[in-house]
Amino acid sequence: MTRDDQRISLIGSVSLGTGVMIGAGIFALVGQVAEISGAVFPWVFLAAAVVVGLSSHAYARYSAVNPTSGGIAMLLRAAYGNGVVAGAFSLFMYVSMVVAESLIARTFGTYLLQPFGLQDSVILVPLLGVLLIAATAIANIVGNRFVERSATATAVIKIVGIATLAIAGIIGTVVASGGGASSSGETTGGEGGGGATSDAGLLGIVAGVALCVLAYKGFTTITNHGAELRDPKKNLPRSIVLAIAICAGLYALITVAVAANLTVPEIVEARDFALARAADPLFGQAGVALTVGIAVIATASALLANLFSVSRLFAMLQDMGQAPRGSRWKEQQPLLITAGLAIVVTVLFDLGQIASLGVFLYLTMDIAVQWGVLRRLRGDTGAHAWPLVATIVFDGIILGAFTIVTIGRDPLTLLVASVIGAVLFLSQWLVVRHARAE
Repeated sequence: MTRDDQRISLIGSVSLGTGVMIGAGIFALVGQVAEISGAVFPWVFLAAAVVVGLSSHAYARYSAVNPTSGGIAMLLRAAYGNGVVAGAFSLFMYVSMVVAESLIARTFGTYLLQPFGLQDSVILVPLLGVLLIAATAIANIVGNRFVERSATATAVIKIVGIATLAIAGIIGTVVASGGGASSSGETTGGEGGGGATSDAGLLGIVAGVALCVLAYKGFTTITNHGAELRDPKKNLPRSIVLAIAICAGLYALITVAVAANLTVPEIVEARDFALARAADPLFGQAGVALTVGIAVIATASALLANLFSVSRLFAMLQDMGQAPRGSRWKEQQPLLITAGLAIVVTVLFDLGQIASLGVFLYLTMDIAVQWGVLRRLRGDTGAHAWPLVATIVFDGIILGAFTIVTIGRDPLTLLVASVIGAVLFLSQWLVVRHARAE
């Protein structure tokens, strides 16, 4: 077997990207997005795809020219130099990915317990999440080929399974309604319908876009295995575009199916397991069981792929002197540290809080990436100015809206996100100061 045969293929790369994206995002976020955005939540998911599509331009251009195992960290270093800013925002990206792993882990526990009515257990949900993190960490130790093969197989199962369920749900609703599909927006305005949640207003809709970005941001993990990808200059940008396009189409199908089968108050009530609840009216317990099965496969495979990519980012940060390196288990250290941090977040925070932390960390980092490419790297990468400027504007708008909504709903999570950001900047300032003193 040649060295090239051991590298990740285009299909494998897309599978790893979609494997991360089609995880907690669509399964956990539908209810949360509907809660703050109302009946237009399917359009909110599509709007987020546009924002992420524009954002991906910077990552794809840079990574095609500079394929490494720490794509985003290297991008920030090239844009801002080897200092506090680059180090801090690299850690923003890393921590946001760890937070995403925790979101996946808790979603796994929530869906697995849903058939037993235990989806709200404050003990069993995080416990199952911790067990999943431990299991996928062990699986990652087996090696790249195992991760790629499992990612490809489970990606096909997830895409086909979710698409089939969504299409069947839409067709079933149309047939049941005599040719006119119902929507959550039409059924929530009446008495007891929860009109407040069906008409969320512009602020809630824009804030919902910020939350939906989490369902797509997994594309960034593709940049972290550029050094292990076959023909990365050609296949890395293709992988990013294909992964986003596949997920956007799949999310459109599933959100329309959910909106057709549940009212907004019903979606909000089943906030953390809305897809399973949406399968019940048409398919009964068999549909719920199928949805739960797909969710379990999706989240488990997403975490497997996420740990693979994020541990490589941490290894790059160690090599760059931006993350600590211990003296024991050096080869597996990035994986063990990443899994350990994900376990801590899984235990301490619920799904809503984890999602909010992810929004603040990721969008802040993304603005820094876009600005860095615009000011310093556009000539070297061939990136166009207009997608970079548009992304900065859109990121700023949706982050501002989400911040306003969070202040009113969960100010403690905003405080935690601010403290995390301050700690990351302080840690990098100390690292740089120590390095210069030597």
